[in-house]
Amino acid sequence: MTDLPPMAPAAESPGRGEQAVSLEQLEQEGDVAADYIEEFLDICDLDGDIDIDARNGRAYVSVNASEGANLRVLSKPETVTALQELTRLAVQNKTGAFSRLILDIGGSRDARQAELSALVSRAVERIEAGSAEAELPPMSSYERKLVHDIVSERGFHSESRGEGRDRHTVITQR
Repeated sequence: MTDLPPMAPAAESPGRGEQAVSLEQLEQEGDVAADYIEEFLDICDLDGDIDIDARNGRAYVSVNASEGANLRVLSKPETVTALQELTRLAVQNKTGAFSRLILDIGGSRDARQAELSALVSRAVERIEAGSAEAELPPMSSYERKLVHDIVSERGFHSESRGEGRDRHTVITQR
């Protein structure tokens, strides 16, 4: 593999506290990440098809396999999060730029979104039953973003509170 030049910020308008990146930069992140994941799967002797996409200012790398493959061992939420962080570091090392890459293994992101939706439903039920607010457990910034979107779709308000690993979402009525 050849060394890639550092990525420069693009002229797009960034989100809160984030540098915007171009589609070319996202594709570069995805390619580097896919190479890293492919090597990881080879080491683990696991089969998987890798898809790369760019959405919402992030590179998305998905690993899927046929029914007979054993990706379940890697699709647990804690494992996906750890592997995602390792992949982000590999991308950063290769490109010289911070990566907000999202990794999905065996549909783990869809499964987690369904869990978060159920968590929000239970919190909304508590608010509708008279609670002033409902706190959710700490979660990653990506998961909090998903929760904020789900809460908004349901007509409620949410905000993040706390610092570091204790950062969590609090839901209230509008």
